[in-house]
Amino acid sequence: MLGSSSLVGSSLSLRPAAPADEAFLARLHRSTRPDLEQLPLPPPLLDALMAQQYQALIQGAGHAYAGAMHCVIERAGERAGALIVDIGANEVRLVYLALLPVLRCQGYGAEILRGLQQAAAQARAPLVATVWHTNPRARSLYLRMGFVVDAAEPGVERLVWYPEARPMVMLP
Repeated sequence: MLGSSSLVGSSLSLRPAAPADEAFLARLHRSTRPDLEQLPLPPPLLDALMAQQYQALIQGAGHAYAGAMHCVIERAGERAGALIVDIGANEVRLVYLALLPVLRCQGYGAEILRGLQQAAAQARAPLVATVWHTNPRARSLYLRMGFVVDAAEPGVERLVWYPEARPMVMLP
């Protein structure tokens, strides 16, 4: 599912992100931050803040999830979004998922999540995502896709999807 290939039953495909994708990925990330766009900042300062936030995402993901796969989502051969996912020993972690604004709320996010759920089911591991309270549409999508709230902190929730065939833990 996470290689350079089409997602099963989907119009989307994934490929590893490359240095040539950097400008697209930075613009895409900026489109996911309307909270920052609304700040009363002069354009050069806003541009610097957006660049800093993008670098914080990439560096933070690299530090916390050193083995994570950074992918570009494509639709009909054109860049459509980004995905960072880490397949760990105990969970599949959805670190970052973003689609171009024109493709949001059209079912593409659900297609990506179904593919990740398939990968998690094959790994017999839960699929974990973190959702900010400032993103109610994403939260709603995750809940519709069978995720449950596992933990909540001010401003953020940890959502988990468990494959049906997950092994039970037997306590002594």
